[in-house]
Parts: sequence; structure tokens; C-alpha cells
Amino acid sequence: MHVNISTWGATIQSIRVPDSKGKLADVVLGFDGIGPYITDNNYFGGIVGRVANKIGNAEFTLNGTTYHLFRNDGNDSFHGGNRGFNKVIWEVAEDRRYNVSVPFITFHYRSSDGEQGFPGAVDVFVTYEMYEENELSVHMIATPVDKPTPINLVQHICWNLGGHESGSVLHHKLQISASRMTQVDDRSLPTGKIVPVHGTPFDFRSPAEVGSRISKLLVQQPDVGGYDVNYVLDRKFEGTYKMAEVEDRRSGRVLEICSDAPAMRLETGNLLDHVRGKGGHYYEKHSALCLATQGFPDAVNHPNFPSQVYSPGQTYHHDLLYRFTAKI
Repeated sequence: MHVNISTWGATIQSIRVPDSKGKLADVVLGFDGIGPYITDNNYFGGIVGRVANKIGNAEFTLNGTTYHLFRNDGNDSFHGGNRGFNKVIWEVAEDRRYNVSVPFITFHYRSSDGEQGFPGAVDVFVTYEMYEENELSVHMIATPVDKPTPINLVQHICWNLGGHESGSVLHHKLQISASRMTQVDDRSLPTGKIVPVHGTPFDFRSPAEVGSRISKLLVQQPDVGGYDVNYVLDRKFEGTYKMAEVEDRRSGRVLEICSDAPAMRLETGNLLDHVRGKGGHYYEKHSALCLATQGFPDAVNHPNFPSQVYSPGQTYHHDLLYRFTAKI
């Protein structure tokens, strides 16, 4: 297993893991050099923040003060604004990649007061750690320095277990431990309601091919172009445990995603359109799966959602584990 990570956006540029025959392939979409990451808006492999996903009308009220954010998705703020955490240079806080049994690297970014309209400064740390069992952990923490502020960090890997250049992922088999999802309106903003997935194309509680019900989905949501949904995960206990599993039966590769987050966003590369990626290969629609564990979208505007507001003295935590195996 080989992982390449950049200080630009604390971005995972590549993850090479073996298939059922031991052949390595890079299973994440991205670019060979840093240049395209600077201008690209697909968030390939980056850390998304200060608040991932949408904030409706790019504003929220906290302790009697209304904050106006950068609008970069119509009237809404999306993935932290025009210059989120994936669009900045992180410093290396600690580097223990060599001559250790468990190599790791820690990145740090200080988000300033007022950045993209958010209140207060925040210290953010992300640690990537590799284990011999073909596992990669991601540990994200953030601490407000001087003011209360919302925080919702996401590692935004776009997966293709056949290899980043192998085309559609609609044949991938997917299972997600979620019996509910957040309902959205015609702007893809949460209505505040949490609804069951039973009897809908969104039900992946039992393993199913990603594309097996997509035609029914497109009848319901023709403008979306595929899956773009926030699942409310069925948490059985506190801490980190398996939330999802993806299998590419052609290569035999299997990915398990474990996390302590309350929710997970599934997106199927709906907006990819002839994006020139690594090795000169082009990424087209439905050539990736994004399975991003997270807090609820627009939670700062929905009091019934789990709060994402943290004050000085409090620490935000988000743990992830990616486990790779291969079926023979």
C-alpha cells in the first residue's frame, strides 16, 4: 500500500492498493501535479472546511449575531466558501514516516477570524497514519481560539476501486449502515426533516450495485444526475465502527469505511465532465464514489440537527479509518 499526500489542502493525491492478484492500482481520483488542484472545484482528496456541505443563504445567526459567508453555490455557501481548507497550504506539524512501525504525518492550518465570513480563529490538525494491514487512519481535530464557531470537517476522497482511470463505478457493490436520511428541497438544502430510506432507491442497508436503482432515482431527481444524499448513520454505540463497505467485483478490491461521525454523504461523480486527471486520463460522469463521513448539512440553521458549534476550550474530533482488502 502506497499513499501520497500534499501540503496543498492536506490532500490525498493517491492511494495504491492491491487487487485479488496482488496488482497495485491507484484508487482515488486526482491530479499528477499541484497546479490543477488550485483551480479545480471537484475537491479531489482534500480536507473540506471550515464547514463542509451547504449553509443555506450563506448565513447563520450565533449568539444574536448574523454572519454572512462567501456565496459560491448560487445563494448558498458550499464546502467552506470560495477558499475552503482544500485551497490553502498546510504546514507539516510532525513527520514520522520513516524508521517507525506505524508511520504518520500531521498537518496544521490556522484559520483566521473572518475567513470566508466565519467567526473566530481556529487551529486545525489532520493526522494520516498507516498500518501494516493496509489501513489508513485520518484523525481531524479543531479548536476555536477566541470565538464560538461552527466546524464540520470532511476528507473528500473520490473513490474508484477499479483504479482511478477505469471508468464508471455504477457496478460497484455498496452497503451503508443507515436507515434514514435528511430530506432536501429543490435547492438540495435540508428541510429539517429526517426520513426513512426504506422502499426508496436510497436504501443500501443490504449490499447492492450503485447503479441498480439509479434509473428510479433519476425519475425522482432528474436534475441531480445521480446520488447526492446525506445519510443519518445507524449508530449502535459511541466511537469508531464500520459505516460503509464498497466492493469492486472485477478487481476484487474491498474498502471498509469506519468513523465516529453521525452522517455520511454519498455522491456519484454527477458533475464530472471530461476532467483531465492523473496520467492524462479523463474522468467522466459516474466515474467516482464520494463517501464522506460528516456532520449534518446546514446544521447551524436547524436546531433539531446535532450541533456543530464549538467554543474556545472545546475540541472538535472526527476519526476515520479506511481498510482495504481483496476478495479472491
